[in-house]
Order: sequence, then structure tokens, then C-alpha cells
Amino acid sequence: MFRLLLVLLCLAAPMARAALPAAVDGQPLPSLAPMLETVTPAVVNIHSRTVVRVRSPLADDPFFRHFFGLPSVPRERVQQSLGSGVIVDAEQGLLLTNNHVIEGADDIQVTLADGRTLAGEFVGADPDTDVALVRIPAENLSAVRLADPRALRVGDFVVAVGNPFGLGQTVTSGIVSALGRQGLSGLGYQNFIQTDASINPGNSGGALVNLRGELVGVNTAIFSPSGGNVGIGFAIPVGLATDVMRQLLAFGEVRRGSLGVESQDIDAAMAKLLGVTERRGAVITRVQEDSPADQAGLKPGDVVVAIDGTPVPDRQSLHNAEGLLPVDKPVRIAVLREGNRREMEVVLKARVRELDGALVDARLEGARLAELPERMRQRGARGVRVEQVAQNSRAARNGLRPGDLIVATNRRDLSDLAELQRRLDPPPAQLVLTLVRGRGALLAPMQ
Repeated sequence: MFRLLLVLLCLAAPMARAALPAAVDGQPLPSLAPMLETVTPAVVNIHSRTVVRVRSPLADDPFFRHFFGLPSVPRERVQQSLGSGVIVDAEQGLLLTNNHVIEGADDIQVTLADGRTLAGEFVGADPDTDVALVRIPAENLSAVRLADPRALRVGDFVVAVGNPFGLGQTVTSGIVSALGRQGLSGLGYQNFIQTDASINPGNSGGALVNLRGELVGVNTAIFSPSGGNVGIGFAIPVGLATDVMRQLLAFGEVRRGSLGVESQDIDAAMAKLLGVTERRGAVITRVQEDSPADQAGLKPGDVVVAIDGTPVPDRQSLHNAEGLLPVDKPVRIAVLREGNRREMEVVLKARVRELDGALVDARLEGARLAELPERMRQRGARGVRVEQVAQNSRAARNGLRPGDLIVATNRRDLSDLAELQRRLDPPPAQLVLTLVRGRGALLAPMQ
């Protein structure tokens, strides 16, 4: 113990003598402190609680309940989550955070930099971009300024502010390492800022700001084999986050459109067949009738190479860009057709995300059908999810249950809700659904 103390003292002494001066040649050394004094009051800590009901498999057996005195009421387990958030509107008390920080929470507590703890009200969330919006009482709040999303460049200095590991407000600095990152496993639509500013668990939902103290992104993910920072962190760009916020305030959800195309990557054989020299882009294999792509004049065989000037290197990039395109606004799509480059204007219309089953087919009356989250599609899932089934409804009598995944109709694979609507218009004489339930699959005739 004495030897360890001696070593520490020896190390401490040179450090004290090597302290940096406050000024050099009469000029003060640069510091982030003045900027942070305006930013840190807008960054909050978030503590959420979710009550989860837990039931033992034996609790469903009346004999075991009686013999062992097991309670008939399921036990409850409390899940807690720590994260961060950033106030973007002081007058309305609005703050941005990540969906995964507050998803399913029964109680949200927000602690401000001045020590106050306030009850947070869930406003809305978009799991596919991992953005959530929370409202707190608008009393003496400070909001961060928003940066111009078009001004951010690779190499710009940035500062991350958040609550890593529940330690309390922490500041780290670095640069923008890359822009437009995608392909991260388990996440939805992706257009991330990559930074080497240290981001750790608990930083989720915190602020990534530039040296002017303007919000450039919302910290959301790390790439780490060990669970800690290795110099690769990701943030949602401020333009995307605020667009999601505006839609949540206006509609209570995010409205997305679809081009109405299916596509694939270009391999060597496909490139030769299409007469293109580079294996970059996404070749359209199918155009849905009356879709935005059909109305714009896109055809099977067209190779999409850019959207609004941003290159599209592969099929996944096209799908990702499609989910982030604005609805009801024109976008320019550049394609190669027979070796010639063409540009077309496409206007996406909002696609239906949930639908009453009776509007699709009378045999589905009582079922609420929904699109799959993009996170499930990233893992290869396809089909339509059964969200709700009313008791004693026709859908219930036909055997549908909440959580069922409809993956085929009359043994034809099904992609999404729009395709289900097309398949059942007009309704076929016989309808057999292929359902995935838990780890099994079954055929369910609809009567």
C-alpha cells in the first residue's frame, strides 16, 4: 500500500508542475467552456421505468397453483433505463431522445442540469429511426440551437454531451469521422453521423454539437466488441430528427411513402446484360401498378444511381433512401436506361401503416393489420403483422391471434400491407393465410 501511494505521489508531482498556463504571450488558450455553458443546460438525463408482468409456466396449471400456493395474479418485474435527451423547444418543453431509451415506459423522469427532476410526457416515437419526443413543463428551460444540416462536413470538430453509465452529465470531444453511414445491424432507416467523440451506454439521446454550440445530431449507437467506447459512435442527423419531430407533432406518427419498386444488386452478369460498365446502383426488377414509380415512368431494367444528387450504390441504399424520402414533395431520381442517364421526378404519397381487416376482406373483420417495423425487415422478415383481434369477431373465429405474422396468401409469399390489399381486390373465392406464430408456421383457411 505504501509503495502504491509513493508511486501515485511521484506521478502527481510532475503533473502539477506541467500544468498548462492560462495564457501564452498574453493570449488566452482556447477553451470549449464558454460554448458548453450555453449547451449543457439543454441536455438532460432520462430515467424510465417499465413494469413487465412475469408468469411462471407452472402458474397456468390449477393443480400447481393450489398445491404450492402460487398466486393467480402474475408477478411484476420493473425494468429501468437510463439515457439522455436534448431540449429543442424551451417554450413548449419539447426534448428529443432515442426511442430505445423510453420504449414502452410507464414512467419517464427527466433531470435537468440544474438538478430539477420533472415528469416527462410521451408525445410520440418513430422506432424505424429511433427518434422519440417527450414534453416536460416549460418552466425556465434552455434549448439548444439547431445547426444547418447541410453545413456539416467530415473533419468538423464536434462535442458529445450526455449521461454515460449513469454518472451524470459528461462532455467528450472529437471530429466527424464519416457521414451517411448505414448498414448497422438491428437498426431501421439509417443515415448516421459517425464520430470519434466518446459515446458510451447512457449517452443515447444526448446532444452532438458543433463548436458554435449548435445541435448537429442526436447520439444513438456505438460500435463496440466490448460494450464501451472504441472511437466509433453514431448520431442521428439533426435534419432527420427534427423532421420526425414535426411529423409526430402534426400527425402523431411518421408518414412514409414507397416508390413501389422491387430491386436487386448488380453483379457482373447483370452489368453485362444491362450494358453498364460499373456495378453500382440498384436495378429495378418490378414496378407496382399505379405506384409513384409507375406514374413517373420508371421501368424494370432501369438502374437507379442517384436520388436528389446522392449516389445509390446498391439495393439496400435505395431501400434506405426510400424510407427517408419526404412525402408529397418531388424528388429527382437518376437512372441508367439502355446505357443512357435519365432524370425523373417522383412524388411519394403516404402509405398506409395500419388498416382495419374488414376494409381488406370481410373474412378479416375484427383484425387490425399493420406493416412490419423496418428493424424486422432489416433482419429479413416479410409480411403483415396482426396487431389486434377483437373478441368473438370473424377474424377471431377464423383463428387469428395478435402477434401473428401473415407471410403468404393462397401459398403466394406476401411482402407488405399494400400487396395484401392488391391481392384481395377483388376478394378471392377461397382465402388461406400462411401464418408464423412463435417459432412455428400454420395454414389458416378464412371462412
